[in-house]
Amino acid sequence: MSKQTIALVGAPTDIGAGHRGASMGPEALRVAQIAEKLHARGLDVADRGNLHGPHNPWLPPVNGYRHLAEVVAWNQVVHAAIHDELAHGRLPIMLGGDHCLAIGSISAVARHCREQDRKLRVLWLDAHADFNTATITPSGNIHGMPVACLCGNGPAELVAIGGHAPATTPDVFRQIGIRSVDEGEKRLVREAKMAVYDMRHIDEVGMRGTMEEALAGMDGDTHLHVSFDVDFLDPGIAPGVGTTVRGGPNYREAQLCMEMIADCGRLGSLDIVELNPAFDKRNQTAKLAVDLVESLFGKSTLIRA
Repeated sequence: MSKQTIALVGAPTDIGAGHRGASMGPEALRVAQIAEKLHARGLDVADRGNLHGPHNPWLPPVNGYRHLAEVVAWNQVVHAAIHDELAHGRLPIMLGGDHCLAIGSISAVARHCREQDRKLRVLWLDAHADFNTATITPSGNIHGMPVACLCGNGPAELVAIGGHAPATTPDVFRQIGIRSVDEGEKRLVREAKMAVYDMRHIDEVGMRGTMEEALAGMDGDTHLHVSFDVDFLDPGIAPGVGTTVRGGPNYREAQLCMEMIADCGRLGSLDIVELNPAFDKRNQTAKLAVDLVESLFGKSTLIRA
């Protein structure tokens, strides 16, 4: 292929979230011209439209999980779609949807890496560690559990999506921008030896030092997956999310994060999740997310070597 082919895969559901509205995220990103902006960067862009799964019944948790059967169904569909794009040499961008969908997308990327005998690195850009389990979260919302499920700590139906349990191990993750971790979750993150670059770390060493650490050790056999939860950003610049947490990266810090990922040249797949137009103002959060994704694919102020 002469040009990198990008495949946009919509997953319009808020099945794992505590607020309705993330199901409208894929369309908001399209309205913000994600396909056109990436095409203008010289990329071939194929919009696959939206995947289909069960509707959100909006019920209370059962045995510690809300909507488990529906979450499993959505993640199976996501897994199949993302794996198919990777198998055909395309770079998939999952347009979410809430963050529970990362179970499907990252398990697909991990499966692809096993098939290609490649290493995996996941940058988890998020205000939250998402390492909860049913026993430590009262809400039962599975969008707070995807990293735990991917690492083997969750219901069997989710842990084994993709036919390999666990899909990944904690050492592949680098969590960046974290500033909200539940009390019981803190212990689990510590026991898993998860590499977490929280906002204090970013405050102390800066975004540049943080990203140098998070990107260190990758080589030509490493597939880099970025899971971009829009609540990673400070709500002052990105109000359109269901779970705002003050004190996140500002615009320039977020741009530097994306630019340094672009500079490493290893990006192989991307999630954009938790964009909630119901909380947004004139689609500004979607426009900002698209702006940052442009930087992720090489947009910069100057021509750089």
